[in-house]
This record gives sequence, structure tokens and C-alpha cells, in this order.
Amino acid sequence: MTVRHWLDRLKAEWLLVAFALLTLVLAFADPQPAATWRRWLQGPTLAGLAGLLIAIQGIRDSALVQHAAALLVARTHSLRSLGLLLVGATALLSMVLTNDVSLFVLVPLTVAIGGLSNLPVLRMVVLEALAVNAGSTLSPIGNPQNLLLWQHGQLSFLGFVWAMLPAAAVMFVLVAALTWAWLPRDRVALAPQALDRQPVARGLAMLSTVALAAMVVLMEYGHAAFGAGALLLVFVLAAPRSLARVDWLLLLTFAAIFLGLGHLAELPWVDAALDRLDFGQPLTLYLGGILASQLISNVPATVLLLERAHDPIALAVAVNVGGVGVAIGSLANLIALRLARQPHGLRALHRVSIPFLLVCAPLVYLAWRWLG
Repeated sequence: MTVRHWLDRLKAEWLLVAFALLTLVLAFADPQPAATWRRWLQGPTLAGLAGLLIAIQGIRDSALVQHAAALLVARTHSLRSLGLLLVGATALLSMVLTNDVSLFVLVPLTVAIGGLSNLPVLRMVVLEALAVNAGSTLSPIGNPQNLLLWQHGQLSFLGFVWAMLPAAAVMFVLVAALTWAWLPRDRVALAPQALDRQPVARGLAMLSTVALAAMVVLMEYGHAAFGAGALLLVFVLAAPRSLARVDWLLLLTFAAIFLGLGHLAELPWVDAALDRLDFGQPLTLYLGGILASQLISNVPATVLLLERAHDPIALAVAVNVGGVGVAIGSLANLIALRLARQPHGLRALHRVSIPFLLVCAPLVYLAWRWLG
């Protein structure tokens, strides 16, 4: 490989490079014991992501997603109605399968639909990234920060849902309105030559679908590492070509993000700065949770503010709203863009998600304070 090729690869993986450099700088500036690094690495989360990547790659290679896309497109008439269907499905799945799993299911389907029709894939993926943040806001198991706060606050499942309903409703209504306004008014135009060109590899499709379902269940019960190891072994024996096409660099990127942001959030000067703020004030907690999410992502922000927040629901509302805005606000945003692999994806996301945050944040705060 030429030097130019490696430079192009580094440019394409700029996020991995940036957080790897941050991790190295902090490692020299603030040395920590190995146990602390292991905690920041979030091994179960990485293992779960690895298992999902393996299963989804198998589903893609089996052509099952492409055929499902063809069936869906053939039964939908307008791009706006198709967009609302995908946004609604993304939000709904995120409530029960978590936000990351929802994207692993819907984004490949969206990309496949774009290959069969005139659906603008990048716009749709940006909308799905917003929708997954809105949908997962409602559920205690919709995302990691909600799960943590639900357990920390010792709330009932329905009590948590009821408390988060105003925020989730405002966010989803805004996403649905944006979908209707941003997608073209055109009818769905099929590309007949693209339909059913590749038969479904039924064995690989069945293996990968069962693997995906098993991985979700194992993640739910805290056995992500076992599940990822089992899937790795099975695919080495049954589908090594699919295993070779897994986006392993995405795993390295998330490892670098976890290490860099985890270390950054626990620096002494960060604690000192937070101690000066009164998080007993609802507006301070709300703005603090959003800002922290924009800087270090919403899951580390939740951990950072957990012991300082007197109201777990107030913190949950803040960090869920903070999931939109800059891409790092929620790791689900990065997963959506990486799965789609569309040119200029980050720029397109920010052109929509930052204004979305500026509109969404005050509306959610008013709805939560008035109805909560």
C-alpha cells in the first residue's frame, strides 16, 4: 500500500485518530492504574457492539435486507409516507431493542431501499438518528443512560415512562414534522432492474437473524461478552467471508472514544468546575446535562452528573435532549452515519441536528416543567 493510500485511510478514520491522540495525551498527562482504564473501556458495551456488527453483516450478505426493502418499497406510494414509516419504526424499535440495535436493523434497510428507489438515503439516515434519540427517551431500557437512571432512581417502569412522556412526545413530533418538511413530495420511483437480482442465502439469513436475536437477549441479561465470543466462533466456522467484512475499525473508534472521554470526564479540574454549580436548580441541571452531552456524549455525561443530580428524571430529560446536536452527543449518531457510509454524512447531520437541538431544547423544557 502506498503512503497516499494510508493518508486517505487516516483521513477517512479521522474520528479514530482524534480520540486515539486524545487518549495518548491524557495517558501521559494524567497516568491512571490499569483498573481505571478497564472501567473506562466499557468492555460489555464493546462486546455487545461486536456481536451486533457480526450478526448484521451476515444479514446484509444474505441479501435478506435487500428483499425486505423491495417488499416495503413496492407497497409504499410517496417518499414522505415511506419516511414517516421508517422514522416511526426506528423510534418504536428503540423503545424495546435499545437505540443502537434499532439503528442496526433500520439503517441497512434504509440503505437497501435507497438502492432500489429515489429515497434520499442520507436525509433519511439523519432523520433516523434523530428518531432513535426521541424514541429511546421514553423507555427505561431504550438507551444506557435511561437504564442507569431508572435503576439509580428506583422508579417503576411505568412511572419512568410517564415522567419522560412529555419530553419524548415533543422530540418525536418535531422529528415527524421535519421528516414531512424535509423529504421530497415525490412518489416512490422504483428501479425495476435492481429488484430481486440476488437470491436470499437462506442458511446465512437464518443463522444471522437468530444470532441477532440471541445477541439482544444476551446483552439484556449481561452476557454480551459470551454472546460476542460465541458469534465470533460460529461465523469463523460458518461464514468467514462475512466476518472479514465486519467494520472492525468502528469497534476501535468506540474504544478510543470511551477511553478518551472517560478520562477527560474524570480530570480533577472538571470536578472542580462542576462543584461550583448548583445542580439542585432544574434549569442548571437541564442546561448542564445538555452541554456535558455535547462535549463528552450523553452516557459519560450521565455518569459525571449522577451523584450531583437530586432528580434522576430531570437528568434523564437533559441527557436525552443532549443526544441531538453535535454527533458526539449520542454514540447512536455515529453508529447511524457509519452504517450508512454516505459522503458528507457528518456535515449533513450537523446542518440539521444542531438547529434541531436549539428548537427542541426550550420546547422540551417547557413541556417537562409544565406537564411533568
